[in-house]
Amino acid sequence: MPKFILKSMWAVAASILLAVGVRVNAQASPDTAGSTAKHPVLVELFTSEGCSSCPPADEFVQKLDTLQPVPGAYLIVLSEHVDYWDHDGWKDPNSSHALTDRQSAYVRALGLSTPYTPQIIVDGTREIGLSDPQAVEQIFREAVSTPKVPIRISTVTFDHSKSDLLRAHLEADQDNNNATADLYLAIALDHTESQVLHGENGGRHLKHVAVVQQITKVAKLQKGKNLVEDVTLKIKPGLAPNNLRVVAFVQKPGPGKLLGVAVWKAEQ
Repeated sequence: MPKFILKSMWAVAASILLAVGVRVNAQASPDTAGSTAKHPVLVELFTSEGCSSCPPADEFVQKLDTLQPVPGAYLIVLSEHVDYWDHDGWKDPNSSHALTDRQSAYVRALGLSTPYTPQIIVDGTREIGLSDPQAVEQIFREAVSTPKVPIRISTVTFDHSKSDLLRAHLEADQDNNNATADLYLAIALDHTESQVLHGENGGRHLKHVAVVQQITKVAKLQKGKNLVEDVTLKIKPGLAPNNLRVVAFVQKPGPGKLLGVAVWKAEQ
């Protein structure tokens, strides 16, 4: 059974995390504070519109996305809507059983007791519990200091003439990495809103960011070998190209440790 985190806990923890970011930035040297070299960090939120504890977590990752409060980090967020709440009066329009399976795989890989919402995983290896802001700060610090495989996404195009296709040119530098890993593409709505009619959030108007529509393994990286790949991917019909994000990430099987991540956003 899912377990729940109180809304007040999420709200307080979010405020503390943002305050920590401001405090550390204030103490940074001018060169550090103004540096454009940001270290990419993947933040995955498992959530559902059927869960009354989830809206504060949705708002939290929206703040991470827009305010970027962690010094030295470029936080790349993904909102992954699971489907095990869909039986409780409201079917989340963005829910997916594949995302439920991804969360369950994390539970097994990380030795956790059960899936629950809201749950946040950082870089595929650490679970955030926002009741302990100092631990949250430490997890982000460690993520920033961990070397990543450089990934580049370029020439993203969409073809709706015959079928809904996405084409992208991907590059990953493996020179300093000695691990075999998988390259994934996540297609996400940049933003979306929903008027919930029933269930625990009945009557609420919810907003979401980086809402995953699909995650697809597109290539395998070999030890010490760079990757250059032209990917053609069939995507869900009807997705508006100007409201999409494409997130490419390299991850050890398991799902395991995240080795690199990059994001492409459509011009608004």
